[in-house]
Amino acid sequence: MALKRKVKKAAKKTVKKTPRKVLKKRPAKKKVAKRKPVLKKKTALKKRKPAAKRPLKKTKKTPKQEGILIGSITHYFPHVQAAVIKLKEPLAMGNTVKIKGHTTDLTQAVTSMQIDRVDISNAKKGDEIGLQVSSRVRQGDKVYKI
Repeated sequence: MALKRKVKKAAKKTVKKTPRKVLKKRPAKKKVAKRKPVLKKKTALKKRKPAAKRPLKKTKKTPKQEGILIGSITHYFPHVQAAVIKLKEPLAMGNTVKIKGHTTDLTQAVTSMQIDRVDISNAKKGDEIGLQVSSRVRQGDKVYKI
């Protein structure tokens, strides 16, 4: 260890410092005249007409309802193609229903209706029924009676 220190000290003594280079002065940059910002023209503000004289805004038309809203889909069983419907209005066997949703548009007659795996012919408001459907429906789709 002592040997290493002696070698380092010897190496330091032999190193000569090089003189610093003299920095050359750069030529001064040419001054460029600054552009003045372009001011936008002030436009006269339009005064709003009083509410009574203003024309009414057109509202979007709501699509026509297909029939009477009787409920909505709460669940779908794909293996038996059955939908669970929470009813807001009564429904009977043989009625025609339309199921409408974001990607669903289905019209069919009621052929099979069940509550707790028991076939029924009529269902009243507030019942949660199982309905046989011909194609896939989704949770949240609306059910209309035509």
